[in-house]
Amino acid sequence: MESLKANLYLVPTPIGNLADITLRALEVLKAVDIILAEDTRTSGFLLKHYQISKPLQSFHIFNEHKTLASLIQRMQQGEVMALISDAGTPGISDPGFLLVREVLRAGLSVDCLPGATALIPALIKSGFPTDRFVFEGFLPHKKGRQTLLKKLAEEDRTIVLYESPHRLVKLLEQIIGFFGESRLVSVSRELTKLHEETFTGPVNEVLFHFQQKDVKGEIVVVIDGKKE
Repeated sequence: MESLKANLYLVPTPIGNLADITLRALEVLKAVDIILAEDTRTSGFLLKHYQISKPLQSFHIFNEHKTLASLIQRMQQGEVMALISDAGTPGISDPGFLLVREVLRAGLSVDCLPGATALIPALIKSGFPTDRFVFEGFLPHKKGRQTLLKKLAEEDRTIVLYESPHRLVKLLEQIIGFFGESRLVSVSRELTKLHEETFTGPVNEVLFHFQQKDVKGEIVVVIDGKKE
């Protein structure tokens, strides 16, 4: 059984395939006093699958500011907590940063377990250089989006983005506009799931491919860096 030494544990959960959770993650979730979950219904399904019965509390972007102080106080009183998101590693385009910062500011300890995240498999599967890359997460929908795309078009490192399925085609059209239609792009969706797909090629070909279908699932877009 995991010996709990930290006050807060960040525990990655599967991004699709439930078998991708680690043995240590299961041990920690069984040992902590309470589990903070982005969506208690989604996390409840995972915990039930692994027969873990622990108190669940909602922790997401809409309530994290309101709950921080009480959570810190409870940790100071001895409670050990685990933070999980709906999928992947907490804090990577998911709630977690604010809680980690305040826990450390309070002189408490944080441990982050290694585990599932969507960006690394998509990056490696792209075939683009992995020794240097930049992760931008979700681009802003409006303000600053075009300025950032213009800046990224000059980036020589591999670029990794997250995108929602209903905005993928628009993003690919914008990549053509700012990066050129021959820039290589790799789009991965539904990673680790039954209908997993990765399509790689010049962005104009990738755009045409996804224009022909009803795009579903979580999306990772990997863009080859600018070449000299």
